[in-house]
Amino acid sequence: MFSGIVEEAAPVVGLVRDKGNLHITMKCSFTGELKIDQSISHNGVCLTVVDIKDDTYTVTAIKETLEKSNLGLLEVGSKVNLERSTRMDARMDGHIVQGHVDQTAVCTKVEEADGSWYYTFEYEPAQDDYITVEKGSVSVNGVSLTVVNSKEKSFQVAIIPYTFEVTNFHEFKPGTVVNLEFDVIGKYVVRYLKGLGK
Repeated sequence: MFSGIVEEAAPVVGLVRDKGNLHITMKCSFTGELKIDQSISHNGVCLTVVDIKDDTYTVTAIKETLEKSNLGLLEVGSKVNLERSTRMDARMDGHIVQGHVDQTAVCTKVEEADGSWYYTFEYEPAQDDYITVEKGSVSVNGVSLTVVNSKEKSFQVAIIPYTFEVTNFHEFKPGTVVNLEFDVIGKYVVRYLKGLGK
């Protein structure tokens, strides 16, 4: 489980295709603290460390993951938002993020707002319980954010300077494909109400 508080945006240093899988090698400041079989969020996708060498580590994204996320679009040099799993004795500063990306969305607008930024994202709901609500939570590329201007197939988020600098949001432009994980509590509520016929 994750909180959506990104530790750093780190570069991809290697990509190897292996049948339907993609082996992704990353270089980050905390590689020396990692161990094999550890879970790390990559742009919101929970992946398992399978190899560590010097100051790099490797994870593997399978076909299902590549179809549901933007990881298949990565290139060497791409910045990826990283977060290690949440410790049970730590404060939950973001919201409950499972690392199970629901689908992708496209950034359609970036607006600077006197020191902060508004980003607009559009998506075609893969399921009818993939929704946002005003002032609710959403994970965009693994970043825990508050929804503003929620609509049926789009929403906005407001980004503070710290988030802009520490995550890969500073690289977003219209056309950028991002990963979405909708609020897990919201998904359960919608599914429950559907079961009641509401």
